[in-house]
Amino acid sequence: MSNPELTTSLQEISKKLDELATAYRRLKAENQQLKMDAESWQHERQRLLQQNEMARNKIAEMIGRLRHMEPESNE
Repeated sequence: MSNPELTTSLQEISKKLDELATAYRRLKAENQQLKMDAESWQHERQRLLQQNEMARNKIAEMIGRLRHMEPESNE
């Protein structure tokens, strides 16, 4: 391999390495964002589960009160 060919080859390798480093940084940032999004969705899911449980308890309580009222209205 002659000196100009070696120089061209090294430039190509350097360019590919720069592209790889750029892709790595982009993917690392994207991965970090996805992890933050996933954590946020987990918190939202937990909040909604708690809200659902509170609603379920209130409904059960209302049904219990309605059942308690039924015998009184039949008398």
